[in-house]
Amino acid sequence: QVRLVESGGGLVQPGGSLRLSCAASGTILSIATMGWYRQAPAKERELVATVSPGGGTNYADSVTGRFTISRDNARNTVRLQMNNLKPEDTAIYYCTASLLLTRYSNYEDYWGQGTQVTVSS
Repeated sequence: QVRLVESGGGLVQPGGSLRLSCAASGTILSIATMGWYRQAPAKERELVATVSPGGGTNYADSVTGRFTISRDNARNTVRLQMNNLKPEDTAIYYCTASLLLTRYSNYEDYWGQGTQVTVSS
């Protein structure tokens, strides 16, 4: 079964840091864009960051300069390093990846289960 397994969420004080990791497992031929989204209470899901296979990145304005997304293609892993966290970063963070399971199929988006990040003093 193909799945994305997230880790690293938790409770942190404002100004602190967390590192989220997400590993894709199962029979996967190739992974295209990987990324992170988040959904805060009473708000719509929003893009946090994406990273292409070649390492190109895209960030939401709200996290630019504080968050860093990276990937390890050998491990099918994407990481989100979150620094200088703010209360408004509190949300459920979802890992996503565009996966090609066979050479005859199309890339499809897969999602992790979500991990809670709470920034509070």
